[in-house]
Amino acid sequence: MKKKKIVSLLLVATMALSMVACGKKADDAGKSESGASNGSDTPLVIGWDAMSQKFSPFFAESHPDMYLDDKCVQLELLKPDRAGQYILNGIDGYTAEYNGTEYTYYTPANIDVTENEDGSVTYSIKLREDMKFSDGEPVTIDDVIFSYYVVSDPTYDGPSTFASLPVKGMEEYRSGVSTLSVLIAEAGKDNTDFTNFTEEQQKAFWDACANEGAAFAQSIVDYMVANAGVAEGDVKAAAAGWGFDLADGATTEDFFMAIGEQYGWNFSSMDKEAADVTIADSFPEDVLAMSTTGVETGESADHIEGIVKTGDYSCDVIVTEFSAPAIEKLATDIAPMHYYGDASLYDYDNNKFGFPKNDLSIVREKTTAPMGAGPYKFVEYKNKIAYLEANENYYLGAPSIKSIQFKETAGPDKVPGVVQGTIDLTEPSMSKATAEQIAAENSNGEIAGDVLTATLADNLGYGYIGMCAKNVKVGNDPASEASKNLRKAIATVIAAYRDVVIDSYYGDSADVIQYPISNSSWAAPQKSDPDYEIAFSKDVNGDPIYTEGMSDDEKYDAALKAALGFFEAAGYTVTDGKLTAAPSGAKLSYEAMIPADGTGDHPAFGILTGAKESFDKIGFELVINDLSDSSVLWDTLSAQKAEIWCAAWGATPDPDMYQVYHSQGGSAYQYAVYSDELDALIMDARTSADQSYRKAVYKECLDFIVDFAVEIPTYQRQNAVLYSSERVNLDSLVKDPTPFWIYLDEIANLQMQ
Repeated sequence: MKKKKIVSLLLVATMALSMVACGKKADDAGKSESGASNGSDTPLVIGWDAMSQKFSPFFAESHPDMYLDDKCVQLELLKPDRAGQYILNGIDGYTAEYNGTEYTYYTPANIDVTENEDGSVTYSIKLREDMKFSDGEPVTIDDVIFSYYVVSDPTYDGPSTFASLPVKGMEEYRSGVSTLSVLIAEAGKDNTDFTNFTEEQQKAFWDACANEGAAFAQSIVDYMVANAGVAEGDVKAAAAGWGFDLADGATTEDFFMAIGEQYGWNFSSMDKEAADVTIADSFPEDVLAMSTTGVETGESADHIEGIVKTGDYSCDVIVTEFSAPAIEKLATDIAPMHYYGDASLYDYDNNKFGFPKNDLSIVREKTTAPMGAGPYKFVEYKNKIAYLEANENYYLGAPSIKSIQFKETAGPDKVPGVVQGTIDLTEPSMSKATAEQIAAENSNGEIAGDVLTATLADNLGYGYIGMCAKNVKVGNDPASEASKNLRKAIATVIAAYRDVVIDSYYGDSADVIQYPISNSSWAAPQKSDPDYEIAFSKDVNGDPIYTEGMSDDEKYDAALKAALGFFEAAGYTVTDGKLTAAPSGAKLSYEAMIPADGTGDHPAFGILTGAKESFDKIGFELVINDLSDSSVLWDTLSAQKAEIWCAAWGATPDPDMYQVYHSQGGSAYQYAVYSDELDALIMDARTSADQSYRKAVYKECLDFIVDFAVEIPTYQRQNAVLYSSERVNLDSLVKDPTPFWIYLDEIANLQMQ
């Protein structure tokens, strides 16, 4: 798939999947009643987003691939209940109340948690003993151990973060290993020491860099020439627009080398920079394999001390210190070792775990053809449709519907597709316009009627407008009061337009939020909390900006007046109510990037346009860059070139903030907030199992982020699942779904009419 990128354009982050249906009758969550439907032979056709065909419990990255595999083909070791709490004792059924109804959940394992005297924690995992994979082979603890070792391997480059847990012996197991691509690149073209690789491998690598690599970089240059005004052949300028600083006279091979160094010579990651040429399609296979082939260059343990087999259906995972997110990371898919690995290479007592350490090639070979113990088994992907069949060996009973087709469907075609009968259910992007489109098809004029039934639930994530502290600051200190006042000036005006615009775009399917966290999280502050505040609603003196009964126009004027106070406190020169000069390091104009397809179709577009009109009155310019190509999100942010942008975060059941806000987290560079105080709060929240304590600490984190003014919380939207009322048995829909318990969690129970 071609991806075009340009560093002056941007973005939208991922949003997590969530669905909802109404109903108050208690049930056995996930337990199937095979054969209950008269229409069980009729295929269920689901309108699905475009798939990348990485249907793997280890390497799936895109939302469509991951959810198809995780929820339908694989068996998840642990699952959260409707409230987002992980179920630790589900073998015999775990009962919990939600929304006034008791639900019983069944899961493949029980987990006991023991805090040891030395501060370490032991997670004792016990599997059910009656489970089988779809090919009839039994599910044992060896499959779990194999799965843990795959995602712990030094050459693993998939999305799992299991290896980041402080598992006893993990560091020793992963140390002393490098990849062939890194070793050859670091050795240089003139290397004569072939201790870790052969001369032939070295030649193949450098030939690929000079030929296919240079062509890869040239495609980026060509794109920049065609789309960004770069002069023909100006590699340095093209690279600069892509976020790379090259020397004068740089060649396309130099450009490719810079990309390789930034991505640690992992070719899969480097392909994120792709324009018209991709590494995966153009490089020789033997060279591609170099970035995933490990070589031991130092001392490295042959096993992970903290993963201990205790029986055929049990094991312990020992972490050196308590970590609240640990349970979530332990919740791996139970992948069949005999399929993804090699049973002849598994011998636990002799530290063999189903594949050669530092070589996951046999695991990667199965990426497009998954197999597991979930409710359905994968048949094939053909003509943009993934075909699945019921797994007769599913431990909770064979599914009611015998076959499912996941059919790639463009957004505008989703609602018409259900009406016309080409698909039976789908997940349209919900807005006021979409709701009106659905209601118009039903005789009752509602979104649930005789033709279509739409169900809504909060999305496990939220929309926001971000600012990079490195680029929106006064002087050289992004954390100074002056810098924060500058960002607060901008945020105050932008925040004032949220209510009207979000209501206009989403109607009842979204709410404005005041803190940078999904409202679906147990850690989210509530309006009833005594210290709950509206974001950016106080002036530079800490006094309220708004009074009760203000009209919208009065609120906009009040926000603009407050912004002038912040600008002045930031060091701007204010004359007769207008900005006439900016302090050192700051500007009178900043760019806001929004992925609205070049047409303004984005929930925050009206917010930016309203703010722009206000800013114009005081001599401040907000430049709106409406992106027709949003694929450059992560590259632009990683280069820290963005000033202001619109995006959305996905979330997880545990509200751990390490990934997004900790200075060592994978996404913190977007905001450039590097604070020992915030880091300490985030780590403190990880060390406690007390939810009330963690919520209080997270509130301090949220207040810190709002005060730093790098994120304007914007909206909490709802996801929709749209069913054909005429073809799907609505009595079989999941009851009381939430962001944590969706229709795919009970796909085995769904029935056709």
